[in-house]
Amino acid sequence: MNAYHIQPGGGLDTLRPVTLPDPEPGPDEVLIRVRANSLNYRDTLILHGRYGRTAPGPLIPLSDGAGEIIAVGANVEGFRHGDRVAGNFMRRWAGGRPDERAFRSALGGDTPGALAECITLPASGVVRIPDHLSFEEAATLPCAAVTAWNALTAAAPEPGQTLLLLGTGGVSVFGLQLGRAFGLETIVTSSSDEKLARARELGARHTINYRQHPDWDRPVRDLTGGRGVDHVVEVGGPGTLERSLRAAAVGGVISLIGLLDTPDRQPSILPAIGGGITIRGVYVGSTEMFAAMNRAIAAHRIRPVIDRAFPFDAAREAYAYFEQQKHFGKVVITHA
Repeated sequence: MNAYHIQPGGGLDTLRPVTLPDPEPGPDEVLIRVRANSLNYRDTLILHGRYGRTAPGPLIPLSDGAGEIIAVGANVEGFRHGDRVAGNFMRRWAGGRPDERAFRSALGGDTPGALAECITLPASGVVRIPDHLSFEEAATLPCAAVTAWNALTAAAPEPGQTLLLLGTGGVSVFGLQLGRAFGLETIVTSSSDEKLARARELGARHTINYRQHPDWDRPVRDLTGGRGVDHVVEVGGPGTLERSLRAAAVGGVISLIGLLDTPDRQPSILPAIGGGITIRGVYVGSTEMFAAMNRAIAAHRIRPVIDRAFPFDAAREAYAYFEQQKHFGKVVITHA
């Protein structure tokens, strides 16, 4: 089969097409013909050696893929040939509380990823995709969407509460779409007025250009009558956490996800103590969460936002485009 390999830490020049033996499913596995993949910020961190959990190369990259089952193992129940599915980000986190084994089973980092014609996965690490989604749309879900779902559902949001989303990358855009489905009042930040306009088209109640308002926590408080927001999906990390804390209401919840902004900074977390604010780390989610999210996506007819799609033989161009960080939503790789 055709696939791609990278050398973690070697940069884009190490992304190269390879021909590998066709995989066979084990007794508890399914074999998936991959039809589409999507890129996440994590994939560029792995490529450039800035991600902590990575197996030695060469490695098949990417966590996100969707396709159809073409074979099932002898012990597999509940799946059959032709089912439209996506793999969970972590092969071995079916549900409940994660452990180190689960966290060490992440596709495209700790274990071989999904940028290949065919992949095998444990049946417990696979979910059916909503009928109304294409393979390209479904391929955007495993990392960014499940992360947003985990962040929001764990915070137990109530209709009418406020949600702050930093930027317009995959997690934040899914957070906006899911937040609307939950009945939340959403505030989105970006450095691009064009992207903020698109966020409003998706239902953002308020938008803030953080280039024009570097102290964006102040307009957030102004927009909430001085109270602050109930929930923050925090993808910036150390570089933005202090402002997120100042933007949060007393008793608010900050879901800490990313390290996009100045990862070496050491922010003060004293506002969390004074405001009784919960900071919860989020590392994607379980297969059980993925399935629950897909039910909500189907019920609300949510369609992922795809910025641009590249063919399989242009995977390097897809990576290069993604690294420019000009996209709104997701960047996808399609298979013939």
